[in-house]
Amino acid sequence: MLFEKQEKKVEYIELIYDLIFVYIVGRNNSLLHDIENGFVAPLSFLTYLLATLAVIQIWNFSTFFINMFGRNGAREHIFIFINMYLLYYMGQGTREDWFAFQIQYHIAWALILVNIGVQYILELNNHKADVWNRDLIKRMIFTLFAEAALVFAASFVSPNLSAVLSAASIACGIALTAFSRNKSPGGQTDFAHLAERAMLYVVFTFGEMIIAASSYFVGDGSFDMNVVYFSLMAFLIVVGLFLIYGFFYDRLLDTEGDFDGMLYMAVHIFIVLALNNITAALEFMREPEVALMPKIIFLVASVIAFFVFLCSLGIYTKNRCALTKKFIASLSGAAVIFILLMLLLRENMYLNIFVTVLFIFSVFLITFLTYRKVKRNA
Repeated sequence: MLFEKQEKKVEYIELIYDLIFVYIVGRNNSLLHDIENGFVAPLSFLTYLLATLAVIQIWNFSTFFINMFGRNGAREHIFIFINMYLLYYMGQGTREDWFAFQIQYHIAWALILVNIGVQYILELNNHKADVWNRDLIKRMIFTLFAEAALVFAASFVSPNLSAVLSAASIACGIALTAFSRNKSPGGQTDFAHLAERAMLYVVFTFGEMIIAASSYFVGDGSFDMNVVYFSLMAFLIVVGLFLIYGFFYDRLLDTEGDFDGMLYMAVHIFIVLALNNITAALEFMREPEVALMPKIIFLVASVIAFFVFLCSLGIYTKNRCALTKKFIASLSGAAVIFILLMLLLRENMYLNIFVTVLFIFSVFLITFLTYRKVKRNA
């Protein structure tokens, strides 16, 4: 067949590349500690959203190129290491006084996009007789350089306009990438490879959550039941979320399906964003300067968002594991009870963190029992 490809395995260089994003995730999350009037300062939260989306988009661009055209060669390694170096500059520019570092941040960001675009230019020589792939490559070159131009422009304008251009560049990249994929049937993706890469990125995000949960274990060296209780609850929240995602990936996801993978990766942008927010919410729970109602709403919204986006991936499940109306209704009912209890018990931190644990494990139990029943009747 014209586009037949062998199964692609995740290479060590990709894992090394992902490690730099662990550092970036931590830098992005640090923006959420600028508390103003009982919650995150609006400007800091906007910067956090833009910085997170920008970094995940870079990861997506790199992942799609490697998935479609990567050969694990020396040239590819050089380009990856260059991007890793430039990402350090983006990370260092990610801070509360971001405006003082906007030139450094945006130039590094733009050079990363140019770096990936150059890889596509070089790839053209390998597809001289491959019309569809050449068309896709040309469209991706235009996408990357168009976004890079907007990012470069954001380096030298006023701070307010810079934020607008940053958001516009991200939106431009998403829209042009979707248009390129729809108009060019070339560049067949290996969905199993994309799914594994997304899973690994989620695992690294959980790593940051584990670090955040470690703050619950801080005590004075004595046997403090408060420390034991809250550290156990925080640990169970992390474990429960990880079990649910792992169950979806291992048992429900159809990695052998004939999927393009673009929507799957796009949804993972928001799954990672939700997990980052849960990490921040766990940290807020221990900070008295964060107002009670905002921290409860932030935690509830982040947890619900994680499950909503994970359920939206139901189109990628195996046929016998399709998400049923009864399953969705059960999850929705549990979510409504969770929201109501969290609001009613907002002044009791002992109970609302316990309710969060119960909700997360109830979702896991509902998912597990539903899958076991489907498997038994298959």
